[in-house]
Amino acid sequence: MPESVTPVTFPPAFLWGAATSAYQIEGAVREDGRTPSIWDTFSHTPGKTAGGDHGDIAVDHFHRYRDDVQMMADLGLTAYRFSVSWSRVQPTGRGPAVQRGLDFYRRLVDELLAHNIKPSLTLYHWDLPQELEDAGGWPERETALRFAEYAQIMGEALGDRVEQWTTLNEPWCSAFLGYASGVHAPGRTEPLASLRAAHHLNLAHGLATSALRAAMPARNTVGVCLNSAVVRPLSQTPEDLAAVRKIDDLANGVFHGPMLHGAYPETLFAATSSVTDWSFVLDGDLSLINQPLDALGLNYYTPALVSAAEEKPSGPRADGHGASDFSPWPAADEVLFHQSPGERTEMGWSIDPTGLHDLIMRYTKEAPGLPIYVTENGAAYDDKPESDGSVHDPERIAYLHGHLRAVRRAIAEGADVRGYYLWSLMDNFEWAYGYSKRFGAVYVDYATLTRTPKSSALWYGRAARSGALPPANGE
Repeated sequence: MPESVTPVTFPPAFLWGAATSAYQIEGAVREDGRTPSIWDTFSHTPGKTAGGDHGDIAVDHFHRYRDDVQMMADLGLTAYRFSVSWSRVQPTGRGPAVQRGLDFYRRLVDELLAHNIKPSLTLYHWDLPQELEDAGGWPERETALRFAEYAQIMGEALGDRVEQWTTLNEPWCSAFLGYASGVHAPGRTEPLASLRAAHHLNLAHGLATSALRAAMPARNTVGVCLNSAVVRPLSQTPEDLAAVRKIDDLANGVFHGPMLHGAYPETLFAATSSVTDWSFVLDGDLSLINQPLDALGLNYYTPALVSAAEEKPSGPRADGHGASDFSPWPAADEVLFHQSPGERTEMGWSIDPTGLHDLIMRYTKEAPGLPIYVTENGAAYDDKPESDGSVHDPERIAYLHGHLRAVRRAIAEGADVRGYYLWSLMDNFEWAYGYSKRFGAVYVDYATLTRTPKSSALWYGRAARSGALPPANGE
């Protein structure tokens, strides 16, 4: 079927951005007073990352940020989402800030503003200061209190020039990949600790939201980025639908319940009763968490397809979050994850733009009137330079085109989607996968750290400049 000749256009104020995170790109892990985060420790632990890779240098954004911002401007991006390294700003996770650490982010923000690129700052993208983990980490309430102090520091330092703020990125990964399956830092495999961590991440979000609002001009916005799962049943049997309910609670309700509605799902309590009685939820916590939001960030890559198992599965989990003998889904051992049909990315994730549309429409109903941003969406492919040094990635162009069409469809159906941030601006350290997976629109030669915009970056830049999607088959 030929592609429609009607252009797919977006609202004039729509933000065309790209996203990164501190540990994945900055490097300079020992400069200006920065101390180890849990990802420094985890990546230097033998066997935890592919090839023993780590972020000591990463792609050296700390030293190359001016060139990177110029590259964004040359591409035509109008927004850039980045995260702050907590241990660069507040090395022990306590006490006063290190001004040299803050100065890096001041310089970065000033450079973005000088190029008319809107900065979008994420306080936490998984790199907890190691000293706080040594004191118990996210399973401990104290960590949420420390996070609120850190948020206040950042709000006071940059609230005059950064208008878009995000508290947490994908708290599901922090809680359940970090403390249940152990495939992410800090690598713990404790189901109870993971549920405690989820609650204290929620509490951290609420306390940080209040701290930011107290420290910043009223014009600034505060939101959160959730990797809410699109969970689909293998069949319509009662057992498979019950499996969907359980995973939906553990992936979505555990965070959006308290954040958006001030309550955890009762079905979540029932499903996890074999692990905990949730007595770590103290009186008043839910009202602290349930702060009004100015925006909701949704991160989407692929849907989940689940069914009930006749017996408890054995062996590594096949749920798209890395191989582990330990499940990231507490008290859900009877749920099976299946590979969805169709084309897949280099991660083995199925390509399904309808999932992004469905996710946006769900939260349009879940939180009426709350502006939505697609804060991460993208794909890994095995990109290789041509003989002339250019990098062609038509698969990524097709991926972006399909998902942006899904966003536009949601807008047409009444969703208030205000921007899209592709993941990622450039190839980088991909957590436990090390440097083996390339999500970037810009190719990075890891030997020289030379940046080369791929065809997808040029395609996306044309979309950003025109506010309309170029043809998917035209590079």
